[in-house]
Amino acid sequence: MSKELTASMTQEERLNHLIRYLLSERKEYADICVPDDLSEKRRLLRGLMNVRPPMPVSGEFLAVQDAYLQERLIERGITRLQDLTPVQPGLYIWQGDITTLCVDAIVNAANSRMLGCFVPCHGCIDNAIHTYAGVQLRLECADIMAAQKEDEPTGHAKLTKAYNLPCSYVLHTVGPIIYGAVTKNDRELLAGCYRSCLELAAEHGLHSLAFCCISTGEFHFPNELAAEIAIHTVTEWQQQDPGKIEVIFNVFKDSDYEIYKRLLR
Repeated sequence: MSKELTASMTQEERLNHLIRYLLSERKEYADICVPDDLSEKRRLLRGLMNVRPPMPVSGEFLAVQDAYLQERLIERGITRLQDLTPVQPGLYIWQGDITTLCVDAIVNAANSRMLGCFVPCHGCIDNAIHTYAGVQLRLECADIMAAQKEDEPTGHAKLTKAYNLPCSYVLHTVGPIIYGAVTKNDRELLAGCYRSCLELAAEHGLHSLAFCCISTGEFHFPNELAAEIAIHTVTEWQQQDPGKIEVIFNVFKDSDYEIYKRLLR
């Protein structure tokens, strides 16, 4: 399919094309019908992308997918760093969808497999980032993990391209999972996530970095304690390397916004 033909397709034509391609990849999808409702079509596409393993994909699919996701990004809206007001020098709080944030890099709260969330349409940030980046992100992560030959350690970080996201890169870090009381080691591991991301960003010459609320939600780290550790670790790093990286604390929930606003007041 030529670039001209891809560009001339409507969004719904692109959506239908992508769904048909993904359905054709697996025999067990033969009985799945493409819904008429637009929101249901979008949900089906997301689910199919979420469960797709990291395997080769045609250039035609990628061309249509990229055109579709770029148009969806415009529809959803982009927020740039210059649109934000710092709460402290070099520090920002922003409440919104991190997949629409245009900065040098965003941080993904990954799991140890580092391949994204395979649960269809799950509400985690890992799922959203892989959905709106496109299938290329899982393929790159799979290459990294194949070379590494072991699960990603907690507290470390890896860098990938961002593909169809408005940022340039994604930093993937695995936070601690809390099963009971938070231990000293849990605290240190969470702090390590923030330090690893900042150091990796600095190594690659990045100047703006948006952190999600690592380890909260599905990983059950208490939100206020996680925010305290995040702010302490980031501000300590910035004091040692002043002016190097501007940091955005990205929150989605109202409760997290209130916590960060109060702690950074």
